[in-house]
Amino acid sequence: MKSQKLYEADDKLIVLISDNYNVLQSLGSFGINLGFGDKTVNEVCEAQGVDTYTFLAIVNLVINGYKAFDDFSRLSIPTIMHYLHASHEYYLDFQLPFIRKELVEALDEKDNLARLILKLYDEYAEEIKKHMKYEEKFLFPYVESLLDKQPLPNYDIDTFSKHHGQTDQKLRELKNIIIKYLPSDGLRNNQLSATLCDIYNNEEWLAKHSDVEEEIMIPAIRTLEKKVKQNDVSAKISSMINTNPGNQDALSEREKEVIVSLVQGMTNKEIANHLCIAPNTVITHRRNIARKLQIHTPAGLTIYAIVTNLVDISSVEI
Repeated sequence: MKSQKLYEADDKLIVLISDNYNVLQSLGSFGINLGFGDKTVNEVCEAQGVDTYTFLAIVNLVINGYKAFDDFSRLSIPTIMHYLHASHEYYLDFQLPFIRKELVEALDEKDNLARLILKLYDEYAEEIKKHMKYEEKFLFPYVESLLDKQPLPNYDIDTFSKHHGQTDQKLRELKNIIIKYLPSDGLRNNQLSATLCDIYNNEEWLAKHSDVEEEIMIPAIRTLEKKVKQNDVSAKISSMINTNPGNQDALSEREKEVIVSLVQGMTNKEIANHLCIAPNTVITHRRNIARKLQIHTPAGLTIYAIVTNLVDISSVEI
């Protein structure tokens, strides 16, 4: 039986499993062991070192397709990555070999069509392995570098997202061939039917795994990226100001007025009208500001204006 209830931290975990037994597969990926009695979701998560908010986000997505997350910054990146890594291990080390074993037992390997089916399955398994190994080799180290606040160059979550997609086309083809064309006796028919059920279940699991990556992991990492990059810019500007305390004093009053105007979103023409100067003079001031401060972007000037008290942060539209 599956329930469409939206689960919360105070629900008992045993009730959640009774409503949706497929959650058992997710528990192992979170590192949650059985034997938790009548404890609530929150009590079990706290006892076993799992972030409750992230656990519920993933479980409610997998069970109910719930995607209306209110705050991606609350998600625990380490919990997400542990879940995905363990899911990869489960699929690569257990499920793929297990289904192949079932197919071997259900098929007559002397039959040419049976050999082709095994070949098709092996091609599918290889695609899945490449897909997951790519994440392990490139994505996961990048996320670790973000958590260490030293992001690796030449990679970001959008690069991963562009190349992320479903890899189950061969699996659908495999199911259709077995159902439509493979002859079998009574015993093999039972074996093939049982194997097909496992293939369908794993196809569903793989789709939900992809949903977790698309709907939870990618937005959460994108949020972390923005935070790390903003902190990095702020730190560099603060360091520059502390190292070169004369920088602000080196600016003329007119240059400070230009910075304030830029932070307020004015164009060169609007600044010229506001300060009663020529547009070319505004351009000259901006060049001098960039040269003196070594800051060339509006975002950088905004942070500079805030940390040097040229403007109040409450007056800045972020």
